[in-house]
Amino acid sequence: MTAIAVAAERPVKIVALGDSLTAGYGLSAANAFPAKLEKALRAKGLAVEVVNAGVSGDTAAGGLERLDWSVPEGTDAVIVELGANDMLRGGDPERTRQALDAIVGRLTKRQIPVLLAGMRAAPNLGGDYARVFEPIYPELAAKYGVLYYPFFLDGVASDTKLNQRDGLHPTAGGIDAIVARILPKVEELVARARDKRGS
Repeated sequence: MTAIAVAAERPVKIVALGDSLTAGYGLSAANAFPAKLEKALRAKGLAVEVVNAGVSGDTAAGGLERLDWSVPEGTDAVIVELGANDMLRGGDPERTRQALDAIVGRLTKRQIPVLLAGMRAAPNLGGDYARVFEPIYPELAAKYGVLYYPFFLDGVASDTKLNQRDGLHPTAGGIDAIVARILPKVEELVARARDKRGS
């Protein structure tokens, strides 16, 4: 059997590097974003494994600190979903930018395809904060040429039926909505990962 055939048989390993939105705060492991995303991709006939590297409460800087062991050798692609906690705490957007820049830069240097998921600022933080925070994601995606999904909670953030009582974390139904919307971008990520390994 050729090396390409062997590579084709091995599932594309995607690491979902994120915070509680990835980890599945308040949900069973089966209802968390990585598990539901893997199921949706497999339903489309794609051989994938989606690893849950979400840590509740994590900031972009926290994700950077654990990057190397959260994204081990053999990882084919990474979804980066970080920055919500930075924003909710009203942290300095420049620190968030620096951490995300380092994460995407290091993954790019490792030649690992990336999908960067954006975050929006909460309205109560005001327009000035949003104008500095929200452009971080599209600008970094453009800088490194990585895939970009503008808002991880698109279609879910303001819907009470799709959020838990805290109003911040999606229900299982909310995760279904996120997966349905982000799926085309993740399919692009899988295609990039396959191209990268020559299968």
